[in-house]
Amino acid sequence: MASLREIQSRINSTKKTRQITKAMQMVSAAKLSRAEMNARAFVPYMEKIQEVAASIAMGSRDATHPMLDTRPVKRTGYIVITADRGLKGAYNTNVLRAVHNTIQERHKSDDEYAIIAIGRMGRDFFLKRNMNVVLEINGLPDQPSFVDIMEITSKAVGMFSDETYDELYMYYNHYVSAISQEVTVKKVLPLTDIAPTTKLMSYEYEPSAESVLEVLLPQYAESLIYGALLDAKAAEHAAGMTAMKSATDNAGELIDSLTLQFNRARQASITQEITEIVGGVAALE
Repeated sequence: MASLREIQSRINSTKKTRQITKAMQMVSAAKLSRAEMNARAFVPYMEKIQEVAASIAMGSRDATHPMLDTRPVKRTGYIVITADRGLKGAYNTNVLRAVHNTIQERHKSDDEYAIIAIGRMGRDFFLKRNMNVVLEINGLPDQPSFVDIMEITSKAVGMFSDETYDELYMYYNHYVSAISQEVTVKKVLPLTDIAPTTKLMSYEYEPSAESVLEVLLPQYAESLIYGALLDAKAAEHAAGMTAMKSATDNAGELIDSLTLQFNRARQASITQEITEIVGGVAALE
């Protein structure tokens, strides 16, 4: 049985740990509030640019663009969004497992796929397994702006145009609620499902549909990636908040258990001392 000093030391260390996890929970909650607002604020822009792009692409018989055409798939690209750090529960594990299983099932060699890793956890996971990472970005701020990822989104879209890969998918955690995130797979390129849910609008444009689509479609594809990143950041902060809350609650339960153990040990020690005193008195008599 542990001594009173050892039990008290464990109680003190667990209390300090609980203070840290509680502080981390509050920080994640504050970040979540802003990240959720950013993700929701970006939705109207995404819906509008999709509507405009679809209206021009589908409303003109002469409108063509390579990003709209499906070609034989020789190589598949995967954008994988993870966090830069752990302590997020199953946030990173779930999305990495999904990507890894998909690659193992669909591809027989590294030449058949290319990975774009956003987040240090994903980058380290794939490099440790000698998987084909062609682009990476780490150290993004908790509330990223489009400028922060403009370079990698531009490269990701450009690699499709250069036929580095023939299709591009995104894997990330979709924010459902503060306690729920789900792994989401979204096809980015080619833009085969660009049609909006609303009625197509009629727009006047010049000089031609091709000229407009030449500028608009890469921006739309880049916006898909940025929107997914905002969504993933909200899910990341939610996962961090939930994980730290669980850690805080577990620390509290452990403190209660150790306190009960401490009190029982102290009571046993006192009882033993009283017994020895009574025995000593009896011996003197």
